[in-house]
Amino acid sequence: MDVDLRKLRYFVAVAEELHFGRAAARLHIAQPVLSRQIRALEHELRAELFLRDRRSTVLTEAGRQLLVDARPLLASAEALRRRVHRAAHGRPTFTIAFMPGIIVTAEARAIARLHPDLSVAVVRTSWNDQVEVVHDGRADVSYVRLPVDHRGLRLRPLFTEPRVVVLPRDHRLAGKESIDLADLAEERLLQDPDAVPEWRDLPGRRADPEPRPRPELNSVEEKLEHVAAYAGMAILPLSTAAFYTRPDVVHVPVADLGHNQVCLAWAEGNRSPLVDEFVDIAVRQARAAGLSPQESAS
Repeated sequence: MDVDLRKLRYFVAVAEELHFGRAAARLHIAQPVLSRQIRALEHELRAELFLRDRRSTVLTEAGRQLLVDARPLLASAEALRRRVHRAAHGRPTFTIAFMPGIIVTAEARAIARLHPDLSVAVVRTSWNDQVEVVHDGRADVSYVRLPVDHRGLRLRPLFTEPRVVVLPRDHRLAGKESIDLADLAEERLLQDPDAVPEWRDLPGRRADPEPRPRPELNSVEEKLEHVAAYAGMAILPLSTAAFYTRPDVVHVPVADLGHNQVCLAWAEGNRSPLVDEFVDIAVRQARAAGLSPQESAS
């Protein structure tokens, strides 16, 4: 049986919305059409994907498994479409994605010198999409900050760097040369706690010192605005905190906070020789810059 990608897209929309009406509106199709497509997919897979009644829609165990597998499959299909389109229309392109605080100018120039006919592009990412851009083909390689979901990726560690806490300038800890994580136990973290597991897992730390919901922050600039407004603290890599300077916030070293690992990531299915060339360039550049060399990983 061939898997119908259109039906998979419909399924993911329903699985994310858990509401057939909202999913149909999102997909710009009629709800009865969506319901028929989902029933057809269940018939083809010989599995019930949703439990439905008048009040709710929930995923079955089979539905949860399909959601896990469908997202990377759809992303790979989109990446394939993008690569074929680029190959068929005009100048070949190589796109480098990077997280805030990471400068890729030297590497971009190096790959461009090796391939004068190649159009080299860069795209800035965030915590939320640093991996997605290689899965869906928007970028050929991505400089990512761990932790990330390794599934469907190949990774090459490049270097590590310290992390610091960013606080309002007149915060009680702002004048310290260095602090410990325990000093931050009662502070409000603005980021997803999974991004700072050392703080999340502090012994005796209250689950959430603030009843307010955590704001949805998609950029460093938004994090700093909230820090300056006394909404909480942010944990950032040192290079990011130093790059985004402003007079109303400060960054303070945290002695027992582990370093951030920076890796180069690319999709397992991307076998372009340009990727191998760029990996070598990135490793050489990291060593030339005096950053900590690491061993290969995949």
